[in-house]
Amino acid sequence: MKRRNFFALLLSLLPLLTLAQTSPGHRIAGQIRGLKDTTVVLAHFQYDATHYVPKDTARVDASGNFVFQGKKPLPEGVYLVVLPKGNYFQLVLAEQRFSFETDTTDFMTNMKVVGSVENAAFYGYQQKISKIYEAIQRAEKEPKTETSAQRVKELQTQARTYRADFLAQNKSLLTSKIFLASAEPDVPALPKAANGRPDSLWQFNYYKNHFWDNFDLTDDRMLRTPLLQPKVDRYMKELTVQQVDSLAKEADYLIAKAGSAKDMKTYLIWYITSQYERPKVLGTDGLFIHMIEKYWLTRQMPNIDSATLKTVSERVAVLKPLQVGKTFVMPVVGDTLARPLSFNNLAAADYTVMFFYAPHCGHCREAAPKVKKFTDSPAGKGVRVVAIAIEDAVDEWKKFIREFKLGSWMHGYDHKQQIDFRRQYDVATTPTVYVLDRNKKIIARGLPAEDVENFLNFTRKQTALATPVKLGTSKTKVGGR
Repeated sequence: MKRRNFFALLLSLLPLLTLAQTSPGHRIAGQIRGLKDTTVVLAHFQYDATHYVPKDTARVDASGNFVFQGKKPLPEGVYLVVLPKGNYFQLVLAEQRFSFETDTTDFMTNMKVVGSVENAAFYGYQQKISKIYEAIQRAEKEPKTETSAQRVKELQTQARTYRADFLAQNKSLLTSKIFLASAEPDVPALPKAANGRPDSLWQFNYYKNHFWDNFDLTDDRMLRTPLLQPKVDRYMKELTVQQVDSLAKEADYLIAKAGSAKDMKTYLIWYITSQYERPKVLGTDGLFIHMIEKYWLTRQMPNIDSATLKTVSERVAVLKPLQVGKTFVMPVVGDTLARPLSFNNLAAADYTVMFFYAPHCGHCREAAPKVKKFTDSPAGKGVRVVAIAIEDAVDEWKKFIREFKLGSWMHGYDHKQQIDFRRQYDVATTPTVYVLDRNKKIIARGLPAEDVENFLNFTRKQTALATPVKLGTSKTKVGGR
C-alpha cells in the first residue's frame, strides 16, 4: 500500500518537476562575502569592453546573498556583475539557472559555481592558468641559472598544454569560443625572402589571412562579448589598405562570413557603414556609398523603414559626385560684382583650394589667415584659393574679405540664394575645404583648414616620387664603342 502511494505521488509530481526544469526565464543566485546591503547590476557586454546593456538588478542582503530573476530568458553572452565603486566580475551566460559564490578579496580565485558548466569551465580555466603564471613569476624572480630558466620553460609549456587540452575537451562551450576568439593568430616561423632576410611581408599576409580563423562570426552570442568591435576595427583600419576598393572587398568578406547569423550580419553592416560616412582617412567614404548601395538599398539590412532608406539614399546622392577622383563642379555663384564665377577666370594653378565658409564663423575667422599665410608664402606657389561664403549678408561677406585682406583669392557668393551648400557640397560644418589638382579633380575633401599646407607638401613629394625622371639626350659617349 505504501509503495503504491509512493509511485502515485511520484507520478503526480512529474509535471511539476518537468516544469521546474524547463520553465522559461532566468534565475541566477549569488553570494559575495564582504558585500552587504547594496544593489548589484547584471549587464552584458555590447560589441566591445566599453559598452554594456543592463538586464537585471538585485538587492544584496546582510549576508551577501542576492538573486537575479525574471520571467524571460536572458540573451547569451559575456555578462558583468557590477558592484558599487566600479567593481565587477564576469559570468558566461549560456545557462539560465545557476548559482555561485565568491569573495570581495578576489572574485576569480574564490569563485565557486553550481549548475553552470560554462562558468565552472570559465573560472576553472582562469584559476589553473593563474596558478601557473604565478609560478612563472616566482621562478623569474629567482637568480638566473640554467635550472631556473628550464623551470620557466617547463611552466610555459605546461600553460600551453593545458590551454590546448582545455579547448580540445570543451569545444562545444561558449567559453572555448571566447578564449579562442581572444587569441592572436599563431604565425609560423618566417620563411626567408630572396635577399636571405626574414620575409616580413609573408608574415603580415599570413597574420591577416588567418585573423578570423578562431572567431565564429556565425554565432550571434559573440555580439555580447568585449571582443568583436575591436577586432573589426583592427582588421578594417589597420590590416586593410585604406582605399575604397580594398575596404569594400574586406567589408563584403566579413559580412559573408556571418552567414545566416542575422544579428551579426546586421551589426557588421551597420557598424562598417557608420565608420565610413565621415572617416578619419581622407577619400575612404566611398565605402559608405558601397555599403548603402549593396546592403541598405537592397534591404539586406533588415528592419529599415522607408524614411531611413530615403535619408541614406539622398546621402549617397550627395556624396557620389564629391568622391576623390571626381571632377569638381563649380557652384553657380557670382563674384563681388555678381559676375558668374568660373575656373576659367582662375589663374593657372597646380592646386586649387575650395574654401566654403560663413563670415561670422569663429573657426573660419581663425582658419582664413592661416590659409592665406601659406598661399602667400613661397611654399604656396601654384596654389589658388576659391572662397565661397555659404551664408550671411553680402555686406558681411565683403567685410570679411577686406578685414582679412583676401584680395588675391577668388570669391563667390550665392546672390540668388538658391544653393543648399550643405546638401549639394556636403558642407556640414564651416569651413569645409576641398583640394583639387590642376585638372580640377578632387584629391581631398573635408580636410581641416590647418592641414592644407602639410597635405599639399606631402602630395607634392608623392607626385615627385611617382614621376619618372626624363633622361636628357647627350652626344657624349660614356662607354662602349
